[in-house]
Amino acid sequence: MNVWILRHGEARPQARTDAERELTAKGREEVLRSAAHLMGQPLTRIIASPYVRAQQTAELVRQALGFTDAIETVPWLTPDSHPHTVLDQLDAYSVEDVLLVSHQPLVGALIGLAVHGSVQQAQPMHTASLARLEADLPLAGAMQLMDVRHAE
Repeated sequence: MNVWILRHGEARPQARTDAERELTAKGREEVLRSAAHLMGQPLTRIIASPYVRAQQTAELVRQALGFTDAIETVPWLTPDSHPHTVLDQLDAYSVEDVLLVSHQPLVGALIGLAVHGSVQQAQPMHTASLARLEADLPLAGAMQLMDVRHAE
């Protein structure tokens, strides 16, 4: 199983709620640069947070890759979701190669948990940073961090 984890691009600092913050023009450019690293990868599913900036990020990637399936929106990828919950949910996708589009602090803590078995060793993830994890099963401390790319 390959799991790519993409933090959303730069978002506007304010909106009525955090969930409604939209990507900036810079954020869209960052996402497209990260999407280029996904070209030719065997993605079978794009799973995203319901927050607007994550949905916009996922849609930009979907279009850039020519990915025809719909984006799967799930409640367990929001900024305050627990990394253990995400790993538990990923078990249902263990035979697939998935892209998760989410937020900090979740993405950094999730990578730390997956690779080191601890959320205390979080991976730094800037806006539109893209990480690739590989494993037979999505278990804490059992996944290998293959690559991290930061949008510049």
